[in-house]
Amino acid sequence: MKVMTDEIIELYMKDVDRTLLRENLKLTPSERIEQLMEMERFAEELQRAGREARRKREAIAVAR
Repeated sequence: MKVMTDEIIELYMKDVDRTLLRENLKLTPSERIEQLMEMERFAEELQRAGREARRKREAIAVAR
């Protein structure tokens, strides 16, 4: 069972970017939270822009 578990872990680990993990660990907890908040603001802006683009596309389709 241990061998199978190790093989599964190895499969996942090949896709993990350890440099990003190391860089994140260099940050203080407050800096990590700030980064997370910035990412959340960015995601919200993307959602807003997507909604606006869909509204414009629908308005153009209705006008035709």
